[in-house]
Amino acid sequence: MESIRGTAWFFALALSMAVWMGLLGSFRGVAEAGMVASHSGGDLRGADAARMQAFLERKVVLQKLVDYGVSPEEAMVKIKSMSDGDLHRLASLADRAAAGADSGADVAITLAVLIILILVILMLMNKRVVVR
Repeated sequence: MESIRGTAWFFALALSMAVWMGLLGSFRGVAEAGMVASHSGGDLRGADAARMQAFLERKVVLQKLVDYGVSPEEAMVKIKSMSDGDLHRLASLADRAAAGADSGADVAITLAVLIILILVILMLMNKRVVVR
């Protein structure tokens, strides 16, 4: 083990991994800020109901409702009978679910970075990469 630590490629690999961990560790999560409504009247309930109706009109959501044996009309009746707090909580969860859907770009970027990292490590080890 002592002989591996003394080689140049091990030092280069350790240094590159330290740099990568430092770079990736410096990225923080996204912080969001916004105004908080000071009233809890019917205006907020109407907005939440509209957001839930728009969420229920999506193809994927409609298909899941049908798969579970619930018609969209039954779901809307249930939403309208909810209390203000429950409706707001459900609307905020629906917004979060919609924001979590991505187009796969994150996966493609991650794979590209991983391939580049592997190529750099192989080049540091004086290995040849030949694509035929």
